[in-house]
Amino acid sequence: MILELAGLAFGYGAADTISNITFRADPGEIVSILGPNGVGKTTLLKCINRIQHLRDGTVAVNGDNLADLEPRAVAQRVGYVPQRMHLSESTVFESVLIGRRPRLEGSLNQADLRIAGHAVTLLGLEPLAAKRVDEISGGEYQLVQIARALAQHPRVILLDEPTSNLDLSNQHRVMETLTHIVRENGICAVMTNHDLNLAIRYSDRFILMSKGRIFAAGGREVITPENIEAVYGTKVYVGAVNGIPVVVPQ
Repeated sequence: MILELAGLAFGYGAADTISNITFRADPGEIVSILGPNGVGKTTLLKCINRIQHLRDGTVAVNGDNLADLEPRAVAQRVGYVPQRMHLSESTVFESVLIGRRPRLEGSLNQADLRIAGHAVTLLGLEPLAAKRVDEISGGEYQLVQIARALAQHPRVILLDEPTSNLDLSNQHRVMETLTHIVRENGICAVMTNHDLNLAIRYSDRFILMSKGRIFAAGGREVITPENIEAVYGTKVYVGAVNGIPVVVPQ
């Protein structure tokens, strides 16, 4: 086990936005958090990353309670890819290189440059490496954010709708790359995704959320018409293509 959440609760006011969130992620796993808008998926990711401070519960990575760690130590363990981020005038390569910041013991060295360059290559960003990030498309910038998180060499990668701005080809390329990295390095990824079929294809386990709580959790066995209707309020048919569940609205 790499990531363990126990009894997480958080609220922006008196009421809880999320409550009693408990699950774990093991080495080599991709976990998808699913549910409609407003159920607390993004908030949950921010709580795992300590961007939001918990009202209750604990988040541990490799047994270390993140609440006991300094921000730099948290960033060495957890990489985060948000839905949106402020664009700067830095180049694509410089933006990816920023991911090395939590690992620096002094100034940048050749190893840091190689690691950033490898992340750029993995995401197919070499032709854009010298371009400023405010000159590239939203989909291309999404790839830059993922490359930056990978350059951190974290144990856990959190991704908030990582394929939302990507075309069909890049959606699958990114997910295939992420799957390879997670498997090969024995780390784990936790992501939100509104594309159910994309999430189902590439994820090992699923957290279905409703009203700030976990409604169902498990493997593909929880992807049922009954659970999808209960969470999304929409009737669906769940079939299979090449052994992979496919959700089709009725």
